[in-house]
Amino acid sequence: LLLEHLNKPQEAVCIVRESRSVEGAKLVAKFFTELGDQDSAIQFLVLSQCQQEAFHLAEMEQKMDVFADAVEDDGTLDIFLQLADYYAKNMNSQKAGFFYYKAGQYSKALDYLLTNGEDTQAMNTAIACVVEARDPNLNSCMIDYLLGEADGIPKNPKFLFKYYISMKMYREAAKTAVVIATEEQANGSYRTAHKLLFGMYQELQNEGIKVPFEVQNNLMLLHSYLIIKSLVKRGEHMKAARMLIRVANSISYFPAHVVPILTTSVIECIKAGLKQSAFKFAVELLKDCNRKSIDEKYRKKIEAVVRKPDKLPDPEEPKTCCPYCDNPTEESILVCASCKNLIPYCIVTGMHLVTNDFAVCPSCGFPGFYSELKRLEDEKENCPMCGDELSGLKLMDDVRQFLMKN
Repeated sequence: LLLEHLNKPQEAVCIVRESRSVEGAKLVAKFFTELGDQDSAIQFLVLSQCQQEAFHLAEMEQKMDVFADAVEDDGTLDIFLQLADYYAKNMNSQKAGFFYYKAGQYSKALDYLLTNGEDTQAMNTAIACVVEARDPNLNSCMIDYLLGEADGIPKNPKFLFKYYISMKMYREAAKTAVVIATEEQANGSYRTAHKLLFGMYQELQNEGIKVPFEVQNNLMLLHSYLIIKSLVKRGEHMKAARMLIRVANSISYFPAHVVPILTTSVIECIKAGLKQSAFKFAVELLKDCNRKSIDEKYRKKIEAVVRKPDKLPDPEEPKTCCPYCDNPTEESILVCASCKNLIPYCIVTGMHLVTNDFAVCPSCGFPGFYSELKRLEDEKENCPMCGDELSGLKLMDDVRQFLMKN
């Protein structure tokens, strides 16, 4: 009625799309065929479950991409195979590989997909293909390709990481995550590296696998760097200085910002009264490899620190008890000198945690001083580690379970 008598094709289209009526779709397909709108005709032939007719029309009108998009996941194995053969014949290896994969011909699919270099869509399909196939030969083929054994060109580690995660090879994924994070750090993309390592940390913990030291250490250094700005903003110069000392002592992890980090370290150490530490970093700044990059605004101040050094040592850092053995340990030190355990750090301040002021973020499970996390919650600020809202914080009475788990 809408098509032949009322001339309202759009209303007819809406009704068919909503009702998924096969007979209605056939009528709409016929209408569009007579109108010469082959794209719409193909789409409605597919909707009317006339896939073979739609395929032939698409082939005749050279509209195979329209047909492929219309079929999506609803095609039969025969249709997927016809699509794969069509694209293989027309030299489109990415789509040929995709449809051989949909047809369950995994080995053939991989052969086509791995001719596309580092095309993201092809790589994602190749990974899905090997995961579904569970074939050791395809597994070896995929790893050789990603590592560059096949063509001498190692591929972007992000694909190897995704492959390991998809295959639940978490230990291998962790090693790859460190490689990728190191590259991101070298480029100065610290938040990207932090997000990657945090995600890897969560994956490993969820699978009950011990988090490698490299992942823990890199994440700790990145997090220490990223919280400095908020500590300075709150006027907590001593805590900021301690985090800068931690970061500056591992400056090789931050190659893109050596001079800015050392400069900020000098300034914050002076504000915190840590003049020997300020002197140490000022000397490093005035080395030939760094001197030319110093911001002119701070050059004279840095030179003065070196020219007129303070003879007095830095004041002794306050100590708080190690949560494992109660041995008094400098509050910014994360390895207990007595029991040798790695001490968890507060995600707000970076200082090592104590048993009587202990809480965890309800979202990510990372720990912090209850008092600091509660302050953030009251101020409607989010978790510094995962970025989620802090709500429902609880002071942990017995932290032994957390310590044993970690």
